[in-house]
Amino acid sequence: MRRRAAEYRRPVRRRYSQWIWVLLGMFLIAGLVLFVFHHNQHEDRVEERKSRADLVNHEGLNFTKEILSPSSFSRQLSEQMTLAKAYVIIAKEHNNLYLAWELSKRIRSCQLLLSKAAMRGEPITAEEAEPVISSLSYLIFKAQGSHYDIATTIMTMKSHIQALEERANAATVQSTVFGQLVAEALPKSLHCLKLKLTVDWLSKLPLQALAEENMNSPRVVDNNLYHFCIFSDNVLATSVVVNSTISNADHSKQLVFHIVTNGVSFGAMQAWFLTNDFRGATVEVQNIEEFSWLNVSYAPVVKQLLDKDSRAFYFGGYYEDVSVEPKLRNSKYLFLLNHLRFYIPEIYPQLEKIVFLDDDVVVQKDLTQLFSLDLHGNVNGAVETCLESFHRYYKYLNFSNPIISSKFDPQACGWAFGMNVFDLIAWRKANITARYHFWQEQNADRTLWKLGTLPPALLAFYGLTEPLDRRWHVLGLGYDMNIDDRLIESAAVIHFNGNMKPWLRLGIGRYKPLWKRYINESHPYYADCVTS
Repeated sequence: MRRRAAEYRRPVRRRYSQWIWVLLGMFLIAGLVLFVFHHNQHEDRVEERKSRADLVNHEGLNFTKEILSPSSFSRQLSEQMTLAKAYVIIAKEHNNLYLAWELSKRIRSCQLLLSKAAMRGEPITAEEAEPVISSLSYLIFKAQGSHYDIATTIMTMKSHIQALEERANAATVQSTVFGQLVAEALPKSLHCLKLKLTVDWLSKLPLQALAEENMNSPRVVDNNLYHFCIFSDNVLATSVVVNSTISNADHSKQLVFHIVTNGVSFGAMQAWFLTNDFRGATVEVQNIEEFSWLNVSYAPVVKQLLDKDSRAFYFGGYYEDVSVEPKLRNSKYLFLLNHLRFYIPEIYPQLEKIVFLDDDVVVQKDLTQLFSLDLHGNVNGAVETCLESFHRYYKYLNFSNPIISSKFDPQACGWAFGMNVFDLIAWRKANITARYHFWQEQNADRTLWKLGTLPPALLAFYGLTEPLDRRWHVLGLGYDMNIDDRLIESAAVIHFNGNMKPWLRLGIGRYKPLWKRYINESHPYYADCVTS
């Protein structure tokens, strides 16, 4: 049979089976997506319920109360562990190492059980506790059967407690000594700065000519200006004192700073203050080694500082005499710069009034008002520190010595050295330096006092000190971390007395910005040495 031509054939019906398969596939994919989505939601809800349940359990169980409860298994386990630890020590001393090992093993089981209970926030059950308690009880009974009785336990523990106390005391002394050594050491950055400045001083002749001109300036003896003195070998610290004083002064051109340093630091100090701008203030730098009058025949302190016994006391081993605090052996007390404060009228014979500043202070207010204060005929204007009883005379001086007890009141109020205004006319009239010499000679054997320059000052200025408002001088930023911010903000001078100086790494971070804001960071040597 012949096949018809294509144009005469009947059209074939289109089959829809392929569209049905496509639709079925899409429905299957959509169903799978919905199933996965709902399954994940269900798991999230289950996990949330579990976390809430855990939170409720943790909140519901106070493990501290649990372990203190006399009826709880946690308390029983804790007490057994304490007793077992004692028997471990005794067993080791009696060379019963196997018993010590068994006890240690059971102790670890107790610790593991307690930690699990704390983590899950549920009390220990009887099923968990009984096996551990019974095995540990058996071992404790076994230890007691080995004649490790209560008396032996008490004696052993007592000896161990004494040994631990001795170790703790030794560690305390050692940490104090290390802290003292760190406080006394010159940081590498400051040493670098001093070396670079010294090279400048030695190599640049114009600096030396300018220094000579400053020393011969009539301003350094003009009593119509405001004079400040600083005795230090620390260039950076001294610059902060000068910068902070000038920055807060109403009329900086009326300020004159008299700096005295030692021969090692003289060139560096000159180079720094000759190459920086101080807003028209005058800065005079002197070398203590040029004070020919400060010799053994005049000053008892010079003789004492050269004495072999004194040098052995300060430079000897810290551990030779544990009864003497390490801070009392600070070698800074052998530096003559530290004692120059008693010779201010001799250093500046033409001046009438001067403000003494330590090199670890920062000035925050205008100090020129100090020069107009009425000292009522007294020599020294200072802030008293006897708000607490430990700053009274009996804490600084040996009142068992009759020469002290017959002349001074043990309850007399101490005062602060570091920011003091001195009437030099009254000083010369009362001959304070001669008083200081007398007491230094009396204390040649260090029986009247041991610490620094404040005790002889309390004696020399006794009855001649005018108390100033407390806001003039706030102390403690070198050891007290909890000084009220309002007290610091209201202070004219803040004092970093103590070992934690702001230029050291161990300085208190909270107070360091108060000191660093007055550093001249634009100086090239500061970037090379201090910030590198």
